[in-house]
Amino acid sequence: MSYQPFAYKKADLHHYNQRKYPIDMLVIHSMAHDAMEGIARLDEQKLSSHYVVDYDGTIFQCVDENNRAWHAGVSSWKGLNDINSRSIGIEVCHRSLGQSNFNKKQIKSLINLCKDIIERNKIAPTMIVGHSDIAPNRKPDPGKAFPWQELAAHNIGIWYGSRFSEEEDVAKMLSEIGYNVENEENIATSAYAFCRRFFPKKIVTMPTKKLLDNPYPNNCSSLLKDSAFIRSLQNISMQYKLYGNVKKGS
Repeated sequence: MSYQPFAYKKADLHHYNQRKYPIDMLVIHSMAHDAMEGIARLDEQKLSSHYVVDYDGTIFQCVDENNRAWHAGVSSWKGLNDINSRSIGIEVCHRSLGQSNFNKKQIKSLINLCKDIIERNKIAPTMIVGHSDIAPNRKPDPGKAFPWQELAAHNIGIWYGSRFSEEEDVAKMLSEIGYNVENEENIATSAYAFCRRFFPKKIVTMPTKKLLDNPYPNNCSSLLKDSAFIRSLQNISMQYKLYGNVKKGS
């Protein structure tokens, strides 16, 4: 994998501890501040992220990758917990938490950073997630306008393909991708998080502060019977399955 070299600035955060697992995940966040405001806010809340990408594309390293930053919180992916121990966290500055387009220079810097992290740590596309993927009941970021398709074109995550699953069980497909479906609420909120990433026209734009209080609408369970959503889910779940089959046979 080729990538352009990048430079970053140091902006140390001291809220971290020791990892329990090797790095095999990348978690992308957005925060409603510029870099300096956001880093100060993380410090106040005794939180941290390994990197912060500012509006102009400047990258700040806040925690060494060898350490366990505190960015994911209570979360789950593919049945795994303690996401902080196995992941690198990147905060991308965005005033509306990703409800409108991101700056092109910012995304270019983010792509270069992600490529570097992925190559050094051999992170699989299926283990590259947004905060809302791993914590759909709590978090809306990096947001419905985050350019996942553009990142996938650089092998950063998974996107649509030509094949569809014949599966009709929504919970099973969400689970095969990696979402937590342990109860009815989680199935509905995971479906909404899926749409935030893969089918954003189903996502309602909300005031940023309100979005932080309630990242999903009360009627999001209606998605579970939406034929367009199910067709989208059948496609994406197949891409995850195909990738898994390729890895097992390689």
